[in-house]
Amino acid sequence: MPAVRVVLVEPMHDGNVGAVARAMANFGFKELRMVDPCELTEEAYKRAKHAGYVLENALVVQGFEEAVRGCDLVVGTSGIVTAGPRHFVRIPETPRAFASKIKDHEGTVAVVFGPEDLGLTQEQLERCDMLVHIPSDPDYAVLNLSHAVSIVLYEMFLTRDRPYHPAVATIEEKEKLFEFFHNLLVAIDYPDYRRDKTETMFRRMMGRAVPTKWEFYTIMGVIGDAYKIIEGKKRLPK
Repeated sequence: MPAVRVVLVEPMHDGNVGAVARAMANFGFKELRMVDPCELTEEAYKRAKHAGYVLENALVVQGFEEAVRGCDLVVGTSGIVTAGPRHFVRIPETPRAFASKIKDHEGTVAVVFGPEDLGLTQEQLERCDMLVHIPSDPDYAVLNLSHAVSIVLYEMFLTRDRPYHPAVATIEEKEKLFEFFHNLLVAIDYPDYRRDKTETMFRRMMGRAVPTKWEFYTIMGVIGDAYKIIEGKKRLPK
């Protein structure tokens, strides 16, 4: 995972800047640079919550080039894109595709966000190595600055620190469960003409649920115990 620098170009609202700082802290990003930002009042720190340190350590610079200096890859963001190969400056990647492409990149990546009203200029976009666009409803396509930052950083975070996913049951274990279920249907004298469809329904239901290995063994234990109890009662002398 590369080192990441979040760059805000001429942010207009200090509340948005505070929310950006909070999003950065949520996903483990610390380096913030701002080009000619608005004044940061108490509102910025209120919106940042416990991420005030991001604002305190942010570097304020006077120009775009200074903001991205020292970065190996400069990535611009835009709410406006243009279709067609001739308009290559505004042909974007989605946040997910972008995050996947740079996850093994070595060096420093600057992710640049423009001001809330107009976004990055054409000249600034031309300076970028890559463009990222967040797909949204065309009737209201432009996202709030802090929301856009949150989505992009979230996708990058997932490539670095994927959440823990419990192991799921193997094919062999699942077949054992279906065998237990079959035996239970036999033990309760479930009608033959309904048995095949019921077993298929159970298989499909378990497939959609994708239970974990632990959940599979719990279900197998309950079904297995029920089968043994029913069979045991059948064998008791009358």
